[in-house]
Amino acid sequence: MDCIFCKIISKEIQSEIVFEDEDVFAFKDIHPIAPVHILIIPKKHIESINDLKEEDTNLVGKMIIASKKIAKDFDISEKGYKLLIRTGEWGGQEVPHIHLHLIGGAKLYEEIRPE
Repeated sequence: MDCIFCKIISKEIQSEIVFEDEDVFAFKDIHPIAPVHILIIPKKHIESINDLKEEDTNLVGKMIIASKKIAKDFDISEKGYKLLIRTGEWGGQEVPHIHLHLIGGAKLYEEIRPE
């Protein structure tokens, strides 16, 4: 498979890992848009939200629970943060592997806009 996120999970490509368990992997975004910008991904390759199956319900929940833990670890949980999943070309998804953006460390009133 030629998925960059699968290569990051297998550690073929280096990343700054902030969380890992048997199902979920999280690392710092290399192009952060806020002081804290973490990508949380399932170890199972799923291209997008549109490809989720009923059996993936628990996995998606684990991604959100991981984001809560990471937000606390980065000391942003009290003031707040944003969770974002982009889906498909028009949704701005750039990597065909579902990923949850955890964005925080600054006030985030505005919507994220493409450059």
